[in-house]
Amino acid sequence: MTEICYPQTAKLLSVEEALSNIGNAIESISEHERIKLPQALGRALAETLYSPIDIPPQANAAMDGYAFSSADLVENQPLNLEVVGTSWAGKPFTGTAEKNQCVRIFTGAVLPEFADSVITQEQVIRHGAQITLPGDSQPFKNIRAAGSDVMLQQQLIQAPKKLHASDLGLLAAAGIAELVVKRQLKVGFFSTGDELTALGQVPQPGQIYDSNRYMLAGLLSDPSHSITDLGVIKDDQSLLEQTLSSAAQQFDVLISTGGASVGEADFIRQTLEKCGQVNFWKLAIKPGKPLAFGRIGRCWFFGLPGNPVAVLVTYEQFVKPALLQLAGLSPSRPLQLRARCDNPLRKSPGRREYQRGILSQIAPGEFTVKPAGQQDSHQLKVASLANCFIVLDNDCTGVAAGDMVTVEPFDTRLAG
Repeated sequence: MTEICYPQTAKLLSVEEALSNIGNAIESISEHERIKLPQALGRALAETLYSPIDIPPQANAAMDGYAFSSADLVENQPLNLEVVGTSWAGKPFTGTAEKNQCVRIFTGAVLPEFADSVITQEQVIRHGAQITLPGDSQPFKNIRAAGSDVMLQQQLIQAPKKLHASDLGLLAAAGIAELVVKRQLKVGFFSTGDELTALGQVPQPGQIYDSNRYMLAGLLSDPSHSITDLGVIKDDQSLLEQTLSSAAQQFDVLISTGGASVGEADFIRQTLEKCGQVNFWKLAIKPGKPLAFGRIGRCWFFGLPGNPVAVLVTYEQFVKPALLQLAGLSPSRPLQLRARCDNPLRKSPGRREYQRGILSQIAPGEFTVKPAGQQDSHQLKVASLANCFIVLDNDCTGVAAGDMVTVEPFDTRLAG
């Protein structure tokens, strides 16, 4: 069955229209699994978790010092206290204390029952078993109350959420050893084209090494994904149809590179129309104009362009948010910053461009950017040098040196 959401003569779809189309079409998977906490990094939490304990479970010291009762304080007068024991982290003080007595205590150690205050060791003068507190000592200081982080039965983490390292630390602090997450997305990917040859082979005239699958493998590397490299499919429509029909039975998502344009040997669109549904395939972006999105049975399909930089751009802008949504997560947008462009940039109006740039931070909150090199969509060296996209909107006709531009960093840390 073929479903065309716009006529063949329609204008190119904008980035926003394409993202809306994908978002309205995709529903998240429902299957989940129970896993051990050490395997949960990067997985999509499927069930909201609540704390089975107070965190911390008991009041404890926030600083190294001495635990005492504030009832012993006399306003604006120094206080002499006798040290009658020690409370260590993991080894609490089990004795008792009387008036004007205290306990040596270390960070994280349980606060003795008689005490409600801790004074830091730097604030006191010690002589043997005696300490002197200054007259301006404050009560109820340097204490972590039981449940001051999370209280018993309080929500720990709301599902759905992609779990980060700090989430694993929080769950461990609550004593949670297992949790329920969405199952991994099963993603298959392949390249198309008679011109592609494998690594280790000597390219024949007109052939090139297949770089796209290796880049896609890196882009797809995520704990929420189970990925399978399906190799290279030759420019044979029958073979491509067999591959798509068979693979669609095994995967949640199929991703191809190449064959999505309008050449005589570009069979992705025709094949997808024959065995599935086509939602759109031409976008107002550069690089990445030819992009197919559709469905074969229960399997979603993305036909990315053949040029490697176009693969990078279309994956980041369209496939990545779609995979997040399919996993039950919110399809987040890329972080965007404003930076001063050090060099003039050429651009023709009509399509949004994602030029490859090198972003620098010259002061906190102040950025400059320059092009990483030539902007042809086959130039992987420039993509390798870049650390951001320079995003130029459809109506932009070029950028002068010194103009402010929008950038999308590849990472949250910049090389010095």
